[in-house]
Amino acid sequence: MFSNLPRVIKALLIANGLVFLLQQVLGDFAMAPLMLWPLGSGSDASAVSQFLPWQLLTYGFMHGSFAHLLFNMLALLMFGAPLAHTWGERRFLTFFLVCVLGAAVCQLAVGAWTMSEGGAAYPTVGASGGVFGLLLAYGMLFPHQRVMLLIPPIPMKARTLVIVYGLAELMLGFTGWQPGVAHFAHLGGMLFGWLLIRYWRGQPPFGRRRPPRPRIVR
Repeated sequence: MFSNLPRVIKALLIANGLVFLLQQVLGDFAMAPLMLWPLGSGSDASAVSQFLPWQLLTYGFMHGSFAHLLFNMLALLMFGAPLAHTWGERRFLTFFLVCVLGAAVCQLAVGAWTMSEGGAAYPTVGASGGVFGLLLAYGMLFPHQRVMLLIPPIPMKARTLVIVYGLAELMLGFTGWQPGVAHFAHLGGMLFGWLLIRYWRGQPPFGRRRPPRPRIVR
Protein backbone atom coordinates (compact mmCIF):
# COMPACT_ATOMS: atom_id res chain seq x y z
CA MET A 1 0.00 0.00 0.00
CA PHE A 2 2.86 2.37 0.81
CA SER A 3 4.26 2.02 -2.73
CA ASN A 4 0.96 3.19 -4.24
CA LEU A 5 0.74 6.36 -2.17
CA PRO A 6 1.36 9.77 -3.77
CA ARG A 7 4.95 10.90 -3.24
CA VAL A 8 3.86 13.96 -1.28
CA ILE A 9 2.04 11.76 1.26
CA LYS A 10 5.11 9.55 1.64
CA ALA A 11 7.32 12.61 2.11
CA LEU A 12 5.05 14.04 4.82
CA LEU A 13 4.87 10.71 6.64
CA ILE A 14 8.66 10.32 6.59
CA ALA A 15 9.28 13.93 7.60
CA ASN A 16 6.93 13.72 10.58
CA GLY A 17 8.43 10.39 11.64
CA LEU A 18 12.01 11.66 11.44
CA VAL A 19 11.23 14.83 13.37
CA PHE A 20 9.52 12.78 16.09
CA LEU A 21 12.65 10.61 16.37
CA LEU A 22 14.76 13.75 16.71
CA GLN A 23 12.48 14.91 19.50
CA GLN A 24 13.08 11.67 21.37
CA VAL A 25 16.85 11.80 20.85
CA LEU A 26 17.52 15.51 21.41
CA GLY A 27 14.79 16.29 23.93
CA ASP A 28 12.28 19.11 24.18
CA PHE A 29 14.79 21.79 25.15
CA ALA A 30 16.88 21.35 22.00
CA MET A 31 13.76 21.23 19.79
CA ALA A 32 11.98 24.13 21.51
CA PRO A 33 12.97 26.72 18.85
CA LEU A 34 10.92 24.73 16.33
CA MET A 35 7.76 24.70 18.46
CA LEU A 36 5.14 27.42 18.07
CA TRP A 37 5.48 29.89 20.95
CA PRO A 38 3.05 32.78 21.61
CA LEU A 39 3.89 36.27 20.45
CA GLY A 40 5.75 38.16 23.16
CA SER A 41 6.94 35.07 25.02
CA GLY A 42 10.58 34.91 26.09
CA SER A 43 12.20 37.63 28.14
CA ASP A 44 15.15 38.28 25.80
CA ALA A 45 16.52 37.37 22.40
CA SER A 46 18.45 34.39 23.80
CA ALA A 47 15.38 32.81 25.42
CA VAL A 48 14.28 29.44 24.06
CA SER A 49 10.58 30.15 24.63
CA GLN A 50 10.12 32.91 22.08
CA PHE A 51 8.22 33.20 18.81
CA LEU A 52 10.32 32.88 15.65
CA PRO A 53 8.92 33.13 12.09
CA TRP A 54 9.82 29.63 10.95
CA GLN A 55 7.75 28.17 13.79
CA LEU A 56 4.62 28.92 11.71
CA LEU A 57 5.45 25.76 9.73
CA THR A 58 7.98 23.74 11.75
CA TYR A 59 5.58 23.17 14.66
CA GLY A 60 3.35 21.20 12.27
CA PHE A 61 5.98 18.46 11.93
CA MET A 62 6.38 17.92 15.68
CA HIS A 63 4.19 15.87 18.03
CA GLY A 64 3.72 15.56 21.76
CA SER A 65 3.47 11.76 21.89
CA PHE A 66 3.50 8.67 19.72
CA ALA A 67 -0.31 8.46 19.90
CA HIS A 68 -0.53 12.08 18.73
CA LEU A 69 1.73 11.26 15.78
CA LEU A 70 -0.09 8.01 14.98
CA PHE A 71 -3.59 9.49 14.80
CA ASN A 72 -2.45 12.44 12.70
CA MET A 73 -0.59 10.21 10.24
CA LEU A 74 -3.56 7.83 9.96
CA ALA A 75 -5.78 10.82 9.14
CA LEU A 76 -3.19 12.03 6.62
CA LEU A 77 -3.33 8.63 4.91
CA MET A 78 -7.11 8.37 5.00
CA PHE A 79 -8.02 11.87 3.81
CA GLY A 80 -4.81 13.08 2.21
CA ALA A 81 -4.24 10.35 -0.38
CA PRO A 82 -7.60 10.82 -2.19
CA LEU A 83 -7.10 14.60 -2.20
CA ALA A 84 -3.56 14.30 -3.59
CA HIS A 85 -4.84 12.03 -6.38
CA THR A 86 -7.63 14.51 -7.15
CA TRP A 87 -5.70 17.78 -6.94
CA GLY A 88 -2.21 16.70 -7.85
CA GLU A 89 0.76 16.75 -5.51
CA ARG A 90 1.73 20.41 -5.83
CA ARG A 91 -1.75 21.75 -5.10
CA PHE A 92 -2.20 19.26 -2.27
CA LEU A 93 1.05 20.34 -0.59
CA THR A 94 0.09 23.99 -0.98
CA PHE A 95 -3.27 23.28 0.66
CA PHE A 96 -1.78 21.32 3.55
CA LEU A 97 0.86 23.95 4.35
CA VAL A 98 -1.69 26.78 4.14
CA CYS A 99 -3.85 24.91 6.68
CA VAL A 100 -0.84 24.42 8.98
CA LEU A 101 -0.04 28.12 8.64
CA GLY A 102 -3.66 29.16 9.24
CA ALA A 103 -3.86 26.99 12.33
CA ALA A 104 -0.69 28.68 13.64
CA VAL A 105 -2.14 32.16 13.06
CA CYS A 106 -5.28 31.30 15.02
CA GLN A 107 -3.25 29.70 17.81
CA LEU A 108 -1.06 32.80 18.06
CA ALA A 109 -4.19 34.92 18.48
CA VAL A 110 -5.45 32.60 21.24
CA GLY A 111 -2.01 32.57 22.90
CA ALA A 112 -1.84 36.37 22.88
CA TRP A 113 -5.26 36.60 24.50
CA THR A 114 -4.31 33.97 27.11
CA MET A 115 -1.14 35.86 28.05
CA SER A 116 -3.04 39.16 28.24
CA GLU A 117 -5.31 37.51 30.82
CA GLY A 118 -2.34 36.46 32.91
CA GLY A 119 -1.94 32.96 31.51
CA ALA A 120 1.42 31.24 31.03
CA ALA A 121 3.16 30.92 27.67
CA TYR A 122 3.13 27.37 26.34
CA PRO A 123 4.26 25.89 23.01
CA THR A 124 2.06 24.23 20.39
CA VAL A 125 3.06 21.24 18.28
CA GLY A 126 1.33 18.89 15.88
CA ALA A 127 0.06 18.49 12.33
CA SER A 128 -3.55 18.52 13.53
CA GLY A 129 -4.30 21.93 11.99
CA GLY A 130 -3.29 20.63 8.58
CA VAL A 131 -5.15 17.36 9.15
CA PHE A 132 -8.37 19.16 10.08
CA GLY A 133 -8.00 21.18 6.89
CA LEU A 134 -7.74 17.90 4.95
CA LEU A 135 -10.83 16.61 6.73
CA LEU A 136 -12.78 19.68 5.65
CA ALA A 137 -11.54 19.39 2.05
CA TYR A 138 -12.49 15.70 1.94
CA GLY A 139 -15.98 16.55 3.15
CA MET A 140 -16.32 19.27 0.50
CA LEU A 141 -15.02 17.18 -2.40
CA PHE A 142 -16.56 13.84 -1.40
CA PRO A 143 -19.57 14.85 0.75
CA HIS A 144 -21.50 11.57 0.33
CA GLN A 145 -18.53 9.23 0.81
CA ARG A 146 -19.05 6.92 3.78
CA VAL A 147 -16.35 7.04 6.46
CA MET A 148 -15.99 5.17 9.74
CA LEU A 149 -15.05 6.83 13.00
CA LEU A 150 -12.47 5.06 15.13
CA ILE A 151 -13.92 6.16 18.48
CA PRO A 152 -16.84 5.41 18.49
CA PRO A 153 -16.98 3.13 15.41
CA ILE A 154 -19.93 4.82 13.70
CA PRO A 155 -20.26 5.08 9.89
CA MET A 156 -21.40 8.43 8.50
CA LYS A 157 -21.14 10.60 5.43
CA ALA A 158 -17.99 12.69 5.10
CA ARG A 159 -20.01 15.91 5.15
CA THR A 160 -21.64 14.88 8.43
CA LEU A 161 -18.25 13.98 9.91
CA VAL A 162 -16.90 17.46 9.11
CA ILE A 163 -19.89 19.14 10.75
CA VAL A 164 -19.65 16.93 13.85
CA TYR A 165 -15.93 17.52 14.30
CA GLY A 166 -16.24 21.24 13.65
CA LEU A 167 -18.99 21.67 16.24
CA ALA A 168 -17.13 19.49 18.74
CA GLU A 169 -13.94 21.54 18.38
CA LEU A 170 -15.90 24.76 18.77
CA MET A 171 -17.60 23.51 21.93
CA LEU A 172 -14.39 22.13 23.45
CA GLY A 173 -12.52 25.32 22.63
CA PHE A 174 -14.99 27.60 24.37
CA THR A 175 -15.75 25.35 27.34
CA GLY A 176 -12.16 24.26 28.06
CA TRP A 177 -13.31 20.70 28.75
CA GLN A 178 -10.20 19.27 27.09
CA PRO A 179 -7.25 21.40 28.23
CA GLY A 180 -3.88 20.99 26.59
CA VAL A 181 -5.39 20.61 23.10
CA ALA A 182 -5.27 23.51 20.61
CA HIS A 183 -8.91 23.36 19.51
CA PHE A 184 -8.86 26.80 17.92
CA ALA A 185 -5.81 25.80 15.89
CA HIS A 186 -7.86 22.88 14.53
CA LEU A 187 -10.64 25.29 13.63
CA GLY A 188 -8.08 27.64 12.08
CA GLY A 189 -6.86 24.86 9.81
CA MET A 190 -10.44 24.20 8.71
CA LEU A 191 -11.15 27.90 8.18
CA PHE A 192 -8.07 28.57 6.06
CA GLY A 193 -8.69 25.36 4.09
CA TRP A 194 -12.25 26.47 3.36
CA LEU A 195 -11.05 29.92 2.28
CA LEU A 196 -8.40 28.45 -0.03
CA ILE A 197 -10.91 26.14 -1.72
CA ARG A 198 -13.28 29.08 -2.17
CA TYR A 199 -10.41 31.07 -3.68
CA TRP A 200 -9.54 28.28 -6.11
CA ARG A 201 -13.20 28.04 -7.15
CA GLY A 202 -13.56 31.79 -7.57
CA GLN A 203 -16.36 31.90 -4.99
CA PRO A 204 -17.17 34.67 -2.46
CA PRO A 205 -15.44 36.38 -0.74
CA PHE A 206 -12.95 36.15 -3.63
CA GLY A 207 -15.34 37.00 -6.43
CA ARG A 208 -17.87 35.10 -8.44
CA ARG A 209 -17.41 33.49 -11.79
CA ARG A 210 -19.44 35.11 -14.50
CA PRO A 211 -21.96 32.85 -16.23
CA PRO A 212 -21.29 32.15 -19.90
CA ARG A 213 -22.90 34.55 -22.33
CA PRO A 214 -26.01 33.13 -23.99
CA ARG A 215 -25.83 32.55 -27.70
CA ILE A 216 -28.15 34.61 -29.86
CA VAL A 217 -30.10 32.55 -32.34
CA ARG A 218 -30.97 34.41 -35.51
